[in-house]
Amino acid sequence: MSISVIDIAVLVGYFLLTIGIGLYFSRKNTNTEEYFLGGRSFPGWALGLSLVGTCMSSITFLSHPADSFKTTLIRMTITLTFPLISMFGMFVLLPFFRRGTISSAYEYLAQRFGRSVSCYAASIFFIIQILRVSTILYLISLLIHTVTGLSFFSCLLMAGGITALYTVSGGFDAVIWTDVLQTITLIFGSFVMIGLMIYKTDGGIIALIQTAFENGKLSMTQDLNVVTGQIEPIANGFSLTEKTFVMLLIVGVVQYLSTQFDQTSIQRWCSAKSPKEARKAIMVLAFSAVPIWASFMLTGTILWAFFRFHPDPVVTEMLTGVRKGEEIVPYFVVNYMPVGLTGLVIAGALAAAMSSLSSSINAASMVWVRDIYKPYLIKGKTDRHYLRIGFLASGAVSLMMLCGAWLFYTTDTKTLNDLGVTITSVCGGGMVGIFLVGVFTRCGDQRSVWIALAVNALVTAYVLLDNRGIVPARFSLSLDLYFTALIGNTLTVISALLASIFFKSRVKDFTNLTVWDQEKSPLV
Repeated sequence: MSISVIDIAVLVGYFLLTIGIGLYFSRKNTNTEEYFLGGRSFPGWALGLSLVGTCMSSITFLSHPADSFKTTLIRMTITLTFPLISMFGMFVLLPFFRRGTISSAYEYLAQRFGRSVSCYAASIFFIIQILRVSTILYLISLLIHTVTGLSFFSCLLMAGGITALYTVSGGFDAVIWTDVLQTITLIFGSFVMIGLMIYKTDGGIIALIQTAFENGKLSMTQDLNVVTGQIEPIANGFSLTEKTFVMLLIVGVVQYLSTQFDQTSIQRWCSAKSPKEARKAIMVLAFSAVPIWASFMLTGTILWAFFRFHPDPVVTEMLTGVRKGEEIVPYFVVNYMPVGLTGLVIAGALAAAMSSLSSSINAASMVWVRDIYKPYLIKGKTDRHYLRIGFLASGAVSLMMLCGAWLFYTTDTKTLNDLGVTITSVCGGGMVGIFLVGVFTRCGDQRSVWIALAVNALVTAYVLLDNRGIVPARFSLSLDLYFTALIGNTLTVISALLASIFFKSRVKDFTNLTVWDQEKSPLV
C-alpha cells in the first residue's frame, strides 16, 4: 500500500504543527512545577479534552473498529459505567488531590501506608507505562509502515521521535495543548470514515444501519461464537468463567476505577487553575468519552455493512480469519478514501497514539523525579537540579519506548505481550484495592498492604498459569482472563482488611487520609 504526495504533505503539516507547539512552550519550563503541572493554570475544557485523548490510543483507532467489524457492540457494555465512575472521581477522590499538599497518587500512599508501598506502586506504574507506550508506538508505527511503504524503522523514528521531541522539550504545557489538537483530529477521523461510507452507499445511513441491525451487529447482548461463526446470545447473570452482560459491567467498574487513581488523571486534576476547572475537566471527560468510543465501535459496524453492499475478497479474508481484523481500517483508508482525506484520517490515528504517548512519557518522568528519585535517591537538591532530571527522565522514557517498540517488531510479539500482561496483572493488579482500603477505611498499615499484595500476586499468577494450560486439569478453575483484575482487587481488599485485624494501624492521625477524616479546605 502507498499514499499520495498530497496525503504525505498533510501528515508532514500535522507533524510540524505538533513540533511547533512543543518548541513554543519549551521556553516556559524554568521549574518543575511548570514542567510537570504547567504552573497549575489550565482551563477545565482543555484538561477534559486532554483526558479524552489520553483515554484513547492507536488501540482505540484500530482495535475497536476491528472488534465490532468481526463481532457485535457487546464490548461497548464495559464503557457504560464510565460516567458513573467519573462522577465518583469528581465528588470523592478529587478533594484528596486538590489540597495543594500532594500532586501524585504515590505521595498519598506514602502518607497513608508508608514509603515502601509508595515506592513499590510508583515503580510498577513506571514499568507499566514503559510497556504501554512501547505497545502503542509499535502499533502506530506498523500502521504507518503498512500505508506508506516506508521501512518500519523510519516509521518508528517518525512517530516516536516527533512525540518525544515535543514532549521532552515542551513539558506538560505541550502535552495538554497537543492533546487538544489531537483529540479533535481523532474525532474527525472516525466521522470522516462514517460519512464517506454513507455517501458511497445507496440508501445511505438507513440502509447501512438496517443491514447491521438485521444481522445482529448492533446488539450488546450477543457475541460471535468463534466455533460456529454465528452471532449468538451471551449468558446471563454472574459468572467468572464466561462473559455476561452483568460481568462486563462489573469489569468496566474495576477497569475505570483504576484510571481514577492513575497518575495521568491525577496530574491533570492538580494542574487545573481552580477546583471548579478540575471538576469541569472531569465532566467533559465523563460525557464525551463514551460517545467517542461508540463512534469507533460504530465505525467497525458500518464498515461491515458497507462491504455487504461493496463485496471485497480482501475484506472477506479478514472476516474469515485468513487476515487480521485489525487490517480493516488501514485497508479502507488506503483503498477507499479520496486523496487528502486519507492523510487526515491517518493523522487521526497518529493523534490517538501520540496523545497517549506524550501523557505517559510526562507522567512517568514526573513519578520518577517526585516519587522515586527525589525522596529515595538524591535528596535536598535545588529545584533546577530536579528540573534537569525531569528533562533527562523524559528523554530516557522516550528512548526506552523506542527500544521497546523495536523489540515488539523484531521479536516474538506474543511473548512480549504476554510479559506485559503478566507484569501488569501480577504486580499492578491489586493497586486499586489498596487505594480503596486507604481512602475508605482506617484499617491497616504497610504490613497488611504487603500481605494483600502478596496474596494478589499469587492468585493472579495462578489464574494466568491456569489459562496457559500449565495448571493440572483437576486443579483448574477455568476463570476467564477478563476477570483477573476483578478477582485480584477483590482479594486484595479482603486480605488487607483481614491482615489489619492482626496488624493494627500505626497511623495516629488520619486527617486528610480517608474520606471520613477530610478537612474542609478552600482549595477544594
